[in-house]
Amino acid sequence: MEQSGIASDLKEAKKLIFQINWALVAPIIAIQAILVIIALIDLTKTEKTNGPKWMWVLIILFLSIVGPILYFTIGRKHS
Repeated sequence: MEQSGIASDLKEAKKLIFQINWALVAPIIAIQAILVIIALIDLTKTEKTNGPKWMWVLIILFLSIVGPILYFTIGRKHS
């Protein structure tokens, strides 16, 4: 009985994946990836930041689009 519920849930998940409008989602994913890469490269080249670098790595990686934007706005220490 439980197996049929899981199978129907998987079928619903597959339907949802195919219903996603990838023309809208793909650019957002690309922008997010570019922001993360640029932020991490900048973080490795920057000597001083507002807070420890390990904290900024976690923020950049786990807060999606917001993480790199936060790093560029408040994480970099301007001399």
